[in-house]
Amino acid sequence: MIKASEEGCENMDYSFNSGVSPFIKWLGGKRWLTPVLERELDGIKVRRYIEPFLGGAATYFHFRFRPAMLSDINKDLINTYVQVRDNVTEVLRRLKPIIIDSNHYYEMRDSNPGDGIDRAVRFLYLNRTAFGGIYRVNADGRFNVPFGNYARGTEILWRESLLVKASEALQGTNILSADFEEPLKKAGRGDLIYCDPTYTTMHNNNGFRKYNEKSFSWSDQIRLSEACHKASSRGAMVIVSNACHEEIAELYCGFDTLTMKRNSVLCPQPSKRKPIEESLFVSIPK
Repeated sequence: MIKASEEGCENMDYSFNSGVSPFIKWLGGKRWLTPVLERELDGIKVRRYIEPFLGGAATYFHFRFRPAMLSDINKDLINTYVQVRDNVTEVLRRLKPIIIDSNHYYEMRDSNPGDGIDRAVRFLYLNRTAFGGIYRVNADGRFNVPFGNYARGTEILWRESLLVKASEALQGTNILSADFEEPLKKAGRGDLIYCDPTYTTMHNNNGFRKYNEKSFSWSDQIRLSEACHKASSRGAMVIVSNACHEEIAELYCGFDTLTMKRNSVLCPQPSKRKPIEESLFVSIPK
């Protein structure tokens, strides 16, 4: 059981097993990790929750810690969260009529709406109908994933009330587009930080830096570890998901380490998914 400082925590609002599922499909999502985190975090009280790599927000939606500062460097992703939080009815009204076929998909993919709600609608449509739900852009920053032919891809968003439930769960949260260092600099005693940077787990020991350089560079890994150490020294509790690799472990010297094994979900054929290891680094303030 991880213990955290209770100083200044009397206003904390949290709810395990909240029944809120992520509405965005995101490669590397951490729904599989939430039972592990729940066992570790059960009963803690913290002043504020900070998540600087929001992605699909599986961890936030599972725990619903509040107050919360949620951020990501992806501006379109963050705009979608803001619009779902603030304008979910209008988002649904504009999204529901859009036909799902290759013509509409590529027309939507090539569009560049200026309105925040329309940008969120575009993001959700592409996220639910692109091949594999992958988010990928080219050198010019344009989304370039091919059509996935998911005839009812967006329907789940209203059929199972994913957007409405997410909107309710996001009320009162501070959502911003920023590099991870910005929110981490604001962390202090009593805060709980969860970091899930982009990383590839299917690698050999000699190729880790090469395989990950384009997604999250080694210099970024160093910056993140330094920011986490500084936040920990200020009294914040820090949890970092990352690859199980000796070079990463060295960056988090002094943190407790938990190694987790699971099957990779990167391969579309379940029978061919190989077991992989990932690490959880935890720093508890003294």
